[in-house]
Amino acid sequence: MSDTRTLLDKLFLVVKGLCMGAANKVPGVSGGIVAFVAGFYEEFIYSLQKVNIKAFKLLIAGRFKSFYRYINGSFLSLLIFGMLVSYFSVSKVLDYFLVKKELYVWAAFFGMIIGSIYYIGKDFGHWTKKTVPAALLGLAVGVAISFLSPAKENDNLLFIFFCGMISVSGMTLPGLSGSFILILLGNYVLLLVDSVNALYDTFSEVFVGDFSFVSNAERLRTLKILAVFTLGSAAGLVTLSHILSYVLKHYKHISTAVILGFITGSLGVVWPWKKTIFKEDADGTILLDSNGKEIIMNYERYLPDLGLTETWWAFFFIVVGVGILLLLDWYGKNRKRFA
Repeated sequence: MSDTRTLLDKLFLVVKGLCMGAANKVPGVSGGIVAFVAGFYEEFIYSLQKVNIKAFKLLIAGRFKSFYRYINGSFLSLLIFGMLVSYFSVSKVLDYFLVKKELYVWAAFFGMIIGSIYYIGKDFGHWTKKTVPAALLGLAVGVAISFLSPAKENDNLLFIFFCGMISVSGMTLPGLSGSFILILLGNYVLLLVDSVNALYDTFSEVFVGDFSFVSNAERLRTLKILAVFTLGSAAGLVTLSHILSYVLKHYKHISTAVILGFITGSLGVVWPWKKTIFKEDADGTILLDSNGKEIIMNYERYLPDLGLTETWWAFFFIVVGVGILLLLDWYGKNRKRFA
């Protein structure tokens, strides 16, 4: 697959990787939505599909250039680079704002999902006896997932590998949030907060010549968990991409209808006005997991109070979220003008 992208296109691809990484970190938001609305979803899936036996044969034979071209390496490397940078930069900023200004973050992502629904649906003119039920099925599953209760944290390595395979669905399936799936599996804090922070701290220490972490049993345990989770994610990414490439090739309209319904159903997950319900004992004391973190049971959603200033700020950020998607749409239509 030849790469005809301009320098600006490549820069935008890194930025899209940043957005995908940030979206994957936030519960309820799917990195796959970013790929879908930014116009590179199918290329992303088909490129991942190229990570197969033929690719490994080229790699083992030392034909690195052929391997790089075969898997569309320029595209994947720029995108993955953006995602990696995001986990140590944009996602850190998101962590901060989720603590300080949680309502506004959820509002912005709520707006982005509304924009995504508009973006995908505006040109979809294939409503038939097959696509309408498919959209309703996607909607029902999306709504059902929104109201499931999370499980307990589990650091069994086989389960961690399974979490990696399942959570990566957010990158390949628009509307299905990998991070929200991790909340349901009980391992969001362990895998997307504690593990990432442990890796960040380790890199920071190594950079200044501090190798004391090698004697820190808890740090090494967390890094091992992150390594297994990463392997599971890679396995899931390749496996799902093969399945999805087949589905997109043979059932494109039906799969688009399912995605549209699923994204609409996922609006319940990112509804901005909600409070977290923590697990409590009989005395009303909030229970903690093995890492001393509060155990999330679910979310209680409520209608906004129009008398509060922060409510109107939240509406503003919803508009900002929609605007971001409209900007992506505008860029997609005017790409040639930037060439």
